[in-house]
Amino acid sequence: MRSITNVQNICKLLPFYTTIATVTMRLFFQYLFLLTLLSCEKNLRNDLLPEVRVDLTIDLNLPQYIDLQTPAGWAYTNGGLKGIVIQHTGVGNPPYKAFERACPNNDCTVPMVFDGSLALSCHCDNSSYSIIDGSPQTDGHGQFAREYRVQRVGTHSLNISNF
Repeated sequence: MRSITNVQNICKLLPFYTTIATVTMRLFFQYLFLLTLLSCEKNLRNDLLPEVRVDLTIDLNLPQYIDLQTPAGWAYTNGGLKGIVIQHTGVGNPPYKAFERACPNNDCTVPMVFDGSLALSCHCDNSSYSIIDGSPQTDGHGQFAREYRVQRVGTHSLNISNF
């Protein structure tokens, strides 16, 4: 008889605990949503370079761009602030990356150099930047190399433009 009374008491409290669990879950999801909303940031460029409009199309059949037809091939082209380096990465769609040759710290008068390895080098401050994502590879440098969007146009052309 006593166990039946305990079950009845538990059943009477069950709606109360269900309400508490529902309110707690609701508060948790509201907090999670607010945290997600506040953690979003604007997609600002992470460099000190002045804005410049880039919108150029290159023909991969031209002699100066013939190396871009094979993976790991690369080429310089005019455009941007001090020129643009384009590399055929072999992965992705399209499998190309394009970066501004101006040093992202905006403290150099000569363009960065790409030697075919995995980094762009700035000789003014001896910094280097990844050709994969533009991230600084030198301690103390927080600016990324400016990347441009590369899109395939037809079968033998690429369009390079600002994001």
